[in-house]
Amino acid sequence: MSPKPIDLSPEEYLASFDKFGIHLGLECIQQLLDSLGNPQHQIPVIHVAGTNGKGSVCAFLLSILQAAGYRVGRYTSPHLIDWRERITINGEWISRQDLFVALNQVEAAIAPNLPPTQFEVITAAMWWYFAEQKVDIAILETGLGGRLDATNVCDRPLVCAITSIGMDHCQQLGDTLAAIASEKAGIIKPQCPVVIAENDPEAIAALQKKVTECHAPVVWVKAARRTDAGAIYQDFVYPLPLQGNHQLINSAVAIAAVRVLQNQGWQISDEAIRGGMANTQWAGRLQWMEFNFHGKRRKILIDGAHNVAAAQYLRQFVDEAFPQQRKRWIVGILNTKDRLGILKELLDADDLLFPVPVPSPATTSPQDLADLATSIFKGYPNSRYPLHSPKFYPSLELGLEAAFADGGEERENEPIVLCGSLYLVGEFLNRVNSWA
Repeated sequence: MSPKPIDLSPEEYLASFDKFGIHLGLECIQQLLDSLGNPQHQIPVIHVAGTNGKGSVCAFLLSILQAAGYRVGRYTSPHLIDWRERITINGEWISRQDLFVALNQVEAAIAPNLPPTQFEVITAAMWWYFAEQKVDIAILETGLGGRLDATNVCDRPLVCAITSIGMDHCQQLGDTLAAIASEKAGIIKPQCPVVIAENDPEAIAALQKKVTECHAPVVWVKAARRTDAGAIYQDFVYPLPLQGNHQLINSAVAIAAVRVLQNQGWQISDEAIRGGMANTQWAGRLQWMEFNFHGKRRKILIDGAHNVAAAQYLRQFVDEAFPQQRKRWIVGILNTKDRLGILKELLDADDLLFPVPVPSPATTSPQDLADLATSIFKGYPNSRYPLHSPKFYPSLELGLEAAFADGGEERENEPIVLCGSLYLVGEFLNRVNSWA
């Protein structure tokens, strides 16, 4: 007799696990997967960890492997608009029906004495679905850390990739680069190859320790160089459509991982690498959008920039694209993040800030962001905000209205950037059509 189907929508069912919060550990996910027949052992896997660049590396790898003719599963988090974004095959979201079926399988596998977290539920559904669909290969992005992340249950990944490491999720992973890198290094398996991006020496030392313990073949990856046509890594020239100089290291990590696969016998031509690179897309990361807002055509740059390093990348990008121009920032940040550090990287003396809430219980209030910005602007002798705080806005729509308010021809040429949280980017993408 089959178990009774869940009587909730996928979104409602997943929301019911919110109360279990974040719990790092493998006991629960292993129990679920045991009950599901251990689907994680049926799928060739590329495992990707790091603080910044994980999603971009996964996007590059998906596009390259798809161009090579493989049927490719990809698992990423968080989603921007819909839970189904997290689980894709050849870039296509899992259907609502297939997600419902997968969640029913997971529900039937839950042990009453071991309730899973939301991330463990969706991760178990992913493993079951990819095995059921018999994907040729799966690309998995860790959710948080690596060592105790629910994706870290495959004993023999084809290759692991570790991207740039910075100070983020310190409450769970530790308050030093060495501690955080040690957690990320937990995806490295005995004698399984790993490619590692150039990093701070403190992080490299921790990663090297794990590599040595595991006798893992390692490729230490240096950033590619920019060319007129894109980029070049180890004499290999390729197009690079994703914007920002940080994609020089991310794309190099992806190519290094592909070279490992080629050495293992996977049929991936240089033409497939170039074609895959040329077609890579990654929504919500340095993405320009034109849209209609209250009857007018507008243009905006959207980016997650949810930690200090990502904010540095974003500021570098807009300074190179718009030198000597004031920037207008629509910003929302979770209260679990280094809000002051992020704002310090984003804001220059002459900039305008429009603080808004993030659609999450963990949002920083817009007034608190305005107060933090005031302390930053006071440190700039020529700031236009030396004595008072920027205004703050109770909704994204009101922040957009203020940022796009008419201010003459000079102001119309100033770039408007929305950033600070992928949840905020998701809200923008979800609501953009309603503002036309």
